[in-house]
Amino acid sequence: MRQYTKLLPLFVILMITACSEKKTKADDPIGESGRTVRTENLLSSLIAQGDSGVYMFGHHDDTMYGLGWRADYENDSTVGTRSDVQSVCGDLPSVMSFDLGRIELEDENNLDRVRFDRIRKEILRQFERGGMTTLSWHVNNPLSGGNSWIKDSLREVESKTVEAVLGEGSVHEKYLGWIDKVAAFLNSLETPYGVKVPVVFRPYHEHTGSWFWWGQANCTADQYKALWKMTVDRLKEQGVVNALYAYSPGTEPNGEPEKYMERYPGDDIIDVMGFDTYCNTPNGEPEGVTAYIEKANKGLAMTQMLAKEHGKALALTETGNEGLKAENFWTTALAPILA
Repeated sequence: MRQYTKLLPLFVILMITACSEKKTKADDPIGESGRTVRTENLLSSLIAQGDSGVYMFGHHDDTMYGLGWRADYENDSTVGTRSDVQSVCGDLPSVMSFDLGRIELEDENNLDRVRFDRIRKEILRQFERGGMTTLSWHVNNPLSGGNSWIKDSLREVESKTVEAVLGEGSVHEKYLGWIDKVAAFLNSLETPYGVKVPVVFRPYHEHTGSWFWWGQANCTADQYKALWKMTVDRLKEQGVVNALYAYSPGTEPNGEPEKYMERYPGDDIIDVMGFDTYCNTPNGEPEGVTAYIEKANKGLAMTQMLAKEHGKALALTETGNEGLKAENFWTTALAPILA
């Protein structure tokens, strides 16, 4: 999906505290899970507040660009100073999202043309405000050299990418190196007083469609699960202690739990269960909004049930309406769904 239209509501209230004996630094203890206590407490809060009737709302790249403007990336004093959400409601969103696509190539900018060093600063500022950050990863294709999206002209090659990434695959070692670049970024999210900033990491999303190289038609269920396990294991090996992991299919399960869970990596890996759905109404047609409300309600009810069953946090991981063509999209469509 196009990243700059993304909205990210989460059904939670954020509370982060810390206490433990084993410590990485004086103010950043490690808990029993091997993650920082702040990260554990973030997860506990997300789960505990799932039935509170209160949710956290966010926007992708909220402080980076908006309707008719882009941030001044050369001027650090502008970090976190402009936001379309803030312009509308007087406050920055409690959840912000950024993408790590192209960090694997050691590029200066991500696929949204935002500098990684600026993303890091925005995440730290968001943490200092008491908010939270989620990170997606539109990782390039390590086999073909293309981007995340499958190209029809390269489908025969790119549909074999997951197989080539795993185990003895031809690009396995290369891909481990790419994961290490993500680990280095996550490890760099540290405040001046030595605290690792907790984030929700959401790779390999919308896998129930087939437009990404990790998608439904491009790997088996076992291969997809193995890709997740390899990634999380490698991040932990590289010392990442501040990440929660989110599972987010698209709308293809259509409210059927068996389809949603078909490629679920496992309770030992996943912390947040969500799904992505968009209001695809080019001109704001009412029937398109009605269809969106129906599919969002169906998907959210199913995901809520599964999150409770598996003891996970619940999220609507991506949603939105391109160009906000649907009149009063928030008040007439999205807010009632969340309520």
